Amino acid sequence: MQTLRAENLTRTYGEKTLFKDISFIINEHDRIGVIGVNGSGKTSLLDVLAGITTPEAGELVMPKNYEIGYLKQQPDLDENLTVIDAVLAGSQQVFRTIRHYEQTLTVYGQHPEDPQAQQAYMDAETMMNQEDAWTAESDVKTILTQLHITDLSQQVKTMSGGQRKRVGLAQVLIQSPDLLLLDEPTNHLDFDSIEWLETYLAAYKGALMVVTHDRYFLDQVANQMFELSFGALYKYTGNYQAFVQAKAERVARDVTAEHKQQQLYKKELAWMRAGAPARSTKQQGRINRFNDLKDNLNTLQVDSDVDISLGQQRLGKKVIELKNASLKFDNQTILNDFSMLIQANDRIGITGINGAGKSSLLNVIAERLPLDSGTVMIGETVKMAYYTQQTEPIPGDKRIITYLQEIGENVLNKQGERVSVTELLEEFLFPRSMHGTLIRKLSGGEKRRLYLLKLLMQQPNVLLLDEPTNDLDIGTLTVLENYLANFAGTVITVSHDRYFLDKVGTKLLIFDGQGHIERYAGRFSSYLKDQKTAAKPAASKSKPVEEKTTAKAEKPKEKVKLTYAEQLEYDKIESVIEGLDNHKSELETAMADNASDYGKLADLQKDLTATEKSIDEKMDRWDYLSQYAD
Repeated sequence: MQTLRAENLTRTYGEKTLFKDISFIINEHDRIGVIGVNGSGKTSLLDVLAGITTPEAGELVMPKNYEIGYLKQQPDLDENLTVIDAVLAGSQQVFRTIRHYEQTLTVYGQHPEDPQAQQAYMDAETMMNQEDAWTAESDVKTILTQLHITDLSQQVKTMSGGQRKRVGLAQVLIQSPDLLLLDEPTNHLDFDSIEWLETYLAAYKGALMVVTHDRYFLDQVANQMFELSFGALYKYTGNYQAFVQAKAERVARDVTAEHKQQQLYKKELAWMRAGAPARSTKQQGRINRFNDLKDNLNTLQVDSDVDISLGQQRLGKKVIELKNASLKFDNQTILNDFSMLIQANDRIGITGINGAGKSSLLNVIAERLPLDSGTVMIGETVKMAYYTQQTEPIPGDKRIITYLQEIGENVLNKQGERVSVTELLEEFLFPRSMHGTLIRKLSGGEKRRLYLLKLLMQQPNVLLLDEPTNDLDIGTLTVLENYLANFAGTVITVSHDRYFLDKVGTKLLIFDGQGHIERYAGRFSSYLKDQKTAAKPAASKSKPVEEKTTAKAEKPKEKVKLTYAEQLEYDKIESVIEGLDNHKSELETAMADNASDYGKLADLQKDLTATEKSIDEKMDRWDYLSQYAD
């Protein structure tokens, strides 16, 4: 079994220690999700494992033939290559074999009588057989199709950032390395592509380590969780749901132990102040233990919640109205005679296929993009903040606190109390020691968190959020979701994060492309369920007929129709399945609504697993009974 062992790894960034003396083993079929607040070192850990950076201390122990594939947040691709050539340009052995074969084939074609060329070609062909490299190009095309990359001759330099990410993902998946490292793989993926990726990874033979904010993805993929926190590594068994409960229990234990240490310290301090004599070895040992206790007191560090408690201006009834809005880019229709009234307290989630114009709609609402025709009317009381996919330019030599002081020295919270910039930064997980830090020293996620804080300091009553989950850590997202739930204003968000959409959106706009926009009232999980239900009748009607046609020759002679009991069961089974589907939907909604109640989440997850198993069993039973139904 191929394993990688990390021993006492330490990595720093400037004066900050990202992780110190961490050790772990990655076995062949491990599926490890890595989480932690922005700046805790998640990407740095992947860089160390991939050999891109060297740790200040520690080592990696692995077999000589151990291969690692790494999908970065921004893949390194040759911009002058086509899609197919870029995918096959990797440094892994299978790609080297394919390129070597193509080179020897070219030489052999030019000099077919040359014995050396003949032998080189035969050796290259043997290597292609040994590594089963013949199917690589076909596999690449299949993977790219699933990721919605269809023009394989397109040059990389003409592609968007999201398209490049999908090409990079295809490159690492086709390598089939011993260890697959994925940094935010679901960013820029459509829901069907994410579902396909979950299935693909479930069958993957090697090990997987993934950094992602997508909590549903972690639930489906991970069987272990690694948490980086204050330089330490904590390991948990199970998926994200299991991690939430296990972490709460760990923190509670640590807090209890810290309290006991404090009580013991007070007792020993009283003994010391009473004039502890040191006339015996026993007494001197107690004095030494007191000094050790004093040195280790109050060293417990726990990730704080990002507490967003800011006031906002009153929002009138009239917020935003689009009338007969039309917009085109080249041959792409974004809006086609689109009208919509957006009211106070609306929670609108926007999702759909990539490139259909979701961000363009936000730009139209923010009056950054003019319409071809139609109107956008903004209410007089609207104070809008727009969290874009790209952070506004921030001078790298500007300090964190100075950046926020451009808005003001303090702001009002919901209770009408003044909160200083220093206090806000601490609530947003920027300790006082970081307030004077130059912004260029921050991680990408820390910059995004700082950018979000600046927007909220402006106390808006309408929030536009464009893919907010792409760069924020799970802890920040959880509190942002709670903040939005209590936000007395209007929220319009573009997102591909299923969990975030379930928590935030109660009205949906689904962009299907070429100006076709579906409207849906309800949560995103309910929308997906309705989509699947709508697809079932056609399958249900055609499947029995098709199977009956083929079953006449294959059906055992002794079984030609349903028994009386089976007929009764068949008459009721579809309603049973429908009831189970409804119960599953209710459980998923309850889980989304109780994300912070760890005990309840565990019970709901257990019920959901049992329900899904029952649905599978009933569907298998229906499939069997339908062969013999009249």
